[in-house]
Amino acid sequence: MKVLIALASSSGQLSGIQRHAINLARCLLKRREIAEVHLVAAPWQRSFVRDAATWSDQRLHLHTAPIGNSTVSRNLWFHFKLPKLAAQLNADIVHLAYPVPVRRAAFHCPTVVTLHDLYPYDIPENFGFPKVFLNRVVLRQCLSRVDAIACVSHCTLSRLQTLHPRLARKAAVIPNSVERQTHPDTPLAKCVGQPFLLCVAQHRRNKNISLAIEVFARLSREGHIPAGTRLLIVGIAGPESATIKRAIAGIELPQNVILLNGISDAQLDWCYRNCSVILAPSIVEGFGLPVAEALLAGCRVVCSDIPAFREISRELCDFVSLGPRQIDAFAEAVRAALRQPIPAPVRLPQLSPQVIAESYLRLYRSLMPAAEANADSIHTEFAATGEKQQLL
Repeated sequence: MKVLIALASSSGQLSGIQRHAINLARCLLKRREIAEVHLVAAPWQRSFVRDAATWSDQRLHLHTAPIGNSTVSRNLWFHFKLPKLAAQLNADIVHLAYPVPVRRAAFHCPTVVTLHDLYPYDIPENFGFPKVFLNRVVLRQCLSRVDAIACVSHCTLSRLQTLHPRLARKAAVIPNSVERQTHPDTPLAKCVGQPFLLCVAQHRRNKNISLAIEVFARLSREGHIPAGTRLLIVGIAGPESATIKRAIAGIELPQNVILLNGISDAQLDWCYRNCSVILAPSIVEGFGLPVAEALLAGCRVVCSDIPAFREISRELCDFVSLGPRQIDAFAEAVRAALRQPIPAPVRLPQLSPQVIAESYLRLYRSLMPAAEANADSIHTEFAATGEKQQLL
């Protein structure tokens, strides 16, 4: 089986979507049924995709999509060029790492999309107006035209069933693959020798980073954490960056809050293993990757009580309800967590590459018979005009 995974997006740094696509490739290549995996990234993603896909496997092929860094250019490439590339590579499955425009009749093989969340409906502040309406149109168009939808959690599927019950009939729940990687010890110089709280989140409204800053300020002001303790926020900039910087400027010790992005997986792993506690105060999530990674690393986790985090683990996190007294509740939960011993790393077998790979293979196989009837004619048409893509 040959699988093409399209992950090209606007992000110039490794984000959740790219990590999902790379982990998906890693999972699939653990199975001998997979003959080839083709990862297709944007030109500005070339370096970090290559650096993240560090494993050696001759079946893995990295490609650069010839697109410009604009919404129009990316959407046109997905709509017109991706079907040609899939035909040129004779792919058996095209897997979209996130919802994009789809011209279904142009594909010679089945298409699958990973649905991470329904943010365009649930938290429009992530996009702003009127951009959120365009995102809703693209989301619905994509979900309508692909052959299958892979929801990363049961709560994402449940939300899809509420918003678009007809589309939910072709959806299945397949979580993100998360496994503990072995990295050399790679400390962050800014945090060596000092206790620190950790928040791993993009600067988006749903991540609720301002709440983490307020909780940290409360703990520092009242002396509930050692003097000199820092709050390390790791995540790429986004629509909430200005709000986050204002929140930092408004606390008593703004120099104790550190914003970082673009760190390596080894450095992030060091952060998980060395932080005092991880804060995850999200308003809504589709999955909850930092929570899963923190548990695998053996980390105290204080997080908001939302369905996505409950799906990761109902017993191993300290859950806090969001509401009028959320700062007090989070501060108390952090104090309680710090009184507990540092937990041992846990296993999350339901998120292991072996389990996730089997789930995807089962989904892909279920789609294959439907594609065989029209595969030859469409493939011939696009193979004749297909353009070669530059290898990474």
